[in-house]
Amino acid sequence: MAEEKQTPEQKEQETLMAAMGLIANGGNAKSLAFEAIRLAKKGDIDGAREKLKESDKSLLEAHNSQTNMLTKEAQGDHMHVTLLVVHSQDHLMNAITFRDLAGEMVDLYEKLYKSGSLKKED
Repeated sequence: MAEEKQTPEQKEQETLMAAMGLIANGGNAKSLAFEAIRLAKKGDIDGAREKLKESDKSLLEAHNSQTNMLTKEAQGDHMHVTLLVVHSQDHLMNAITFRDLAGEMVDLYEKLYKSGSLKKED
């Protein structure tokens, strides 16, 4: 069964939804990673690790959307690249970088608390 061809308006709407999904999931991932740093700073390492897991779930959702976009592109279904699409990719890249850094910071705070160099805040 042949796939129905999308109208330009439908294709534009699909592109908009994909870009907004990347922005929303990337934003959520970055916020959760930032919360992980705040919790680790207070000494709640378990809570921080939970926030990092939640961040990873948001990044996975974004990654799946991005992979879908790339797959369509590779199959010849080219997307009209707009400033919003570029922004969404930039937003995701920053979220991934921030999540990686947050993981390192949580590890560092954990070591500092375990060594006694830092004391938990009350």
